[in-house]
Order: sequence, then structure tokens, then C-alpha cells
Amino acid sequence: MQFNSNRFGIPEVTRNIIAINVLLFIATIYSGNTMYEYLALFNYKSNYFHGWQMITHMFMHGSFTHLLFNMFGLYMFGSRLEQMWGAKRYINFYLITGLGAALLHTLVQDYEITQGLVNINQPTVGASGALFGILVAFAMYWPNTQLFLMFIPVPIKAKWAVIGYAAFELFAGISGFQAGVAHFAHLGGALFGFILVQYWNKNNRNSFY
Repeated sequence: MQFNSNRFGIPEVTRNIIAINVLLFIATIYSGNTMYEYLALFNYKSNYFHGWQMITHMFMHGSFTHLLFNMFGLYMFGSRLEQMWGAKRYINFYLITGLGAALLHTLVQDYEITQGLVNINQPTVGASGALFGILVAFAMYWPNTQLFLMFIPVPIKAKWAVIGYAAFELFAGISGFQAGVAHFAHLGGALFGFILVQYWNKNNRNSFY
């Protein structure tokens, strides 16, 4: 029997990213800490750091809840962007925003290490940075789309939801609220997502492949 890949309305790249994340999460359950030691993102000053972690960390997750929320967001918002952009531009956007998240996170982490606030061997995992870039892009293209969010009893426009989320991440990152969450990675993904969309729209380029 042939499987219909569009059965659930998930475009190819989004579907494959979700599948990779799920498979790697299952693999980590059986590998103990081994998968995290090689694929999570460590600070470049750490003995555990490898260059490929700049990419692999965005396909790793620390818990089922972490995985579930990120993949649900990817499905809800990433699918629409992929349908508009096409597969090549979409995967470029996903990877670049994920790298931007890692870059800003590392810069802030360097400062935190010098201040003795974090351990140099503290790993970072998750697609949240790239997902935040996707949320920003979605809000830029469809700013007035009404979203229904958890803990908010009324619909809220996408532009206000993303601005509010970014403001919370900035507050949490500066204040230390929700320690252990890579708030500046989220902001890095948002920043790079905003810059990319602005650049593509300004230049009207379809050749960024």
C-alpha cells in the first residue's frame, strides 16, 4: 500500500524535520547521555564541543513536553511558510535561524561563564530558536491572524502574540527568570528570522537557494 505523504497536510520538509526530531528523541531514551554528549550544543570552550553541534542541537530535545510543543508549533506555523516559500527556502530559513539562535546564545553564555553563572559543560538542545524565527516570519506575513493561546481566554493577533512573547523572553533572559531555559537562543532565532524576511522582501529574491 502506498503512503500518501500529504494525508495530514504536512509539507515535506516540515514532515521530515518532525520525523528526525522524534526519532532522535527516541534514540536518546535508549542511549542515556551518550546522544547528548555528541549532539547537544556545548560552549566552544568545553571539551565536549564539536562543530556539528551547531546543527544537531536543534534536532534534540530534553523531554517529551519540550519535543511536543516545539513540533506542534512547527506543524502549525512552519507548514504554512513552507507552502508559501517552497522547500529550499524554508529549510534555509530553518537552519539559518537555528544557527542565529546558537550564536546569540553562545555570546551570552560566554559572559555568564566568566561571571560564574553557568557551568561551561552545560548543554543546550531544542528547536525553539528556529521555531521562534518561524513565529516571527508568520507574524510578519500574517500579522492579523487570530491565534488562540493557552492561558489566554480570548483570541490575539499574531503580531501582538509574537511581540509579547519576545518581550517576555527578553525579561526572562535578563532577570534570570525560568533558569535553565535558553531565552537568548529564542531571541537569536527571532532576530535572524526578522532580518531574513526583511532581506528577502526588500530584494524580492527567489534565488536564495
